[in-house]
Amino acid sequence: MRIRQVAFVAEKLEAAADDLCSTLDVEVGFRDPGVSEFGLENVVIPVGSTFLEVVSPTKMGTSAGRLLDKRSGDGGYMVILQSDDLEADRKRLLDLSVRIVWEIAFDDIATLHLHPRDVGGAILSLDVAHPRDSWRWAGPDWQSHVRTDTTEAITGVEIQSDDPAALANRWADIVEHPVVDAGHGEWEIPLDEGTLRFVPPRDERGEGVCGLELRVSAKERILASARERGLPVVDGSFVACGVRIKFFDG
Repeated sequence: MRIRQVAFVAEKLEAAADDLCSTLDVEVGFRDPGVSEFGLENVVIPVGSTFLEVVSPTKMGTSAGRLLDKRSGDGGYMVILQSDDLEADRKRLLDLSVRIVWEIAFDDIATLHLHPRDVGGAILSLDVAHPRDSWRWAGPDWQSHVRTDTTEAITGVEIQSDDPAALANRWADIVEHPVVDAGHGEWEIPLDEGTLRFVPPRDERGEGVCGLELRVSAKERILASARERGLPVVDGSFVACGVRIKFFDG
């Protein structure tokens, strides 16, 4: 199990994408027409072989629009984990009474979107890709848009909750990886690639994705770019699209 894609939701898609691309020195690789089924438009940004997505509602009554209202603005929306055995995952989900709200399968990829009320914290998707390094959701030529001179990979996702221990244990059961006590009221699930981190509330916006961790080679350049764009910079991190962007030190 590994972190493969993280989605943010933004009221203004182009402005949010421009902030992320300009600050992190990455570029949009794909706009998926398929998300119109959910009343959305999007951009998908390769970050090495992981992906950052931004979605924005195009009509009333979408889950993304409700989240914008619930959390009073832009923020984290969805976490996509890549699995190696979706049928084993499906059986485990059934045993855990976790509902699947949407699924689709192609020759090269299959996905299970889980009911957020049964999971908590974010919309969680489990996906299998064939071959493993492919990724249909990023478009047919995403490799040509990879830029890693500054930003190399997504390495972690941070989710805030009033009860981070309970939420971490729920996710651990779903992804079948153990929980680690990280101290200071924080809990972690180390995956095969990447870490899920569950923390007490960082703000008053309610439960949800509050942080993204990246492996980068030019932290100071990124922070300088964030300042130039007027984005908040605090304690060696910056905030874009309502999410605190932090950097992997290991």
